[in-house]
Amino acid sequence: MAYEYDGDAHTALVESYRADESPFPTGAPADYPPRDSLREEPPLLKRLLFPRCWNGDELLDDPRATRDLLTELGRRLRRGIEAYSGGEASATAIVDETLDRLPAVRRTLKRDAEAAYKGDPAATRYCEIIRSYPGFHAILTHRVAHGLYEQGCVGYARELAEYSKSETGIDIHPGAEIGEYFFVDHGTGTVIGETATVGDWVRIYQNVTLGALHFEAEEGEEHMLAKGYKRHPDIGDHVVIGAGSNVLGTVSVGDHVSIGANSWVTEDVPDDTSVFVAEHPEQERKPNG
Repeated sequence: MAYEYDGDAHTALVESYRADESPFPTGAPADYPPRDSLREEPPLLKRLLFPRCWNGDELLDDPRATRDLLTELGRRLRRGIEAYSGGEASATAIVDETLDRLPAVRRTLKRDAEAAYKGDPAATRYCEIIRSYPGFHAILTHRVAHGLYEQGCVGYARELAEYSKSETGIDIHPGAEIGEYFFVDHGTGTVIGETATVGDWVRIYQNVTLGALHFEAEEGEEHMLAKGYKRHPDIGDHVVIGAGSNVLGTVSVGDHVSIGANSWVTEDVPDDTSVFVAEHPEQERKPNG
């Protein structure tokens, strides 16, 4: 049976397009060059969530066109979900829920774009962030994949997350819970584990790991690691984590914390604290030849 979306997200999305205000794009969409993808879902998501930045001008005042694009995305989502679930009815329900959430996802992503603009001195406009920043591409996919993960569609959510990693160099497990106003700057080599939680207004730089410190063995199973337990850190609100830092294990990082570059954090960090490497290695120089 062919999938056809019959919810009301298309109406809410078009209303939200019309409600956009500066500094988000508000005028007629520019004719941006195509950015092709080997996977079909991300380009459809980008056009639905930010049509002015992804050549989706036909969506701006036409709920029917938006509904058609939701249906097209829904068919692809259902195919991916069914590959893991095997149940057409359950897959359709998950797709409906995922599409119904898109207006709320869009509102959250606009806050992420704001965080990127405010957190990067090099950012010049919001559409630049939406189209070009790998951190924004990563969180866009994650917010949809996380919804699938919450609905029990772990395998397909992981597929989308792994594709996003190949596109951006940022590895966010779909199980990670990430708050609003989230920004990954540069981002190459950044890893966020499955059981990590991240609060609001968190800024992370490249080569940061929110990972596990050690793993538990599954009792009675040789060479088998245990699953389904807490392994990764909890990050509070208004936290900055500098490049090359590792926050490992089930530690808690409080609110208003700054973690300097190349730090190694394996213990709890209280609120209003700066963590940094106290002594840097001395450099020596000598003439060549």
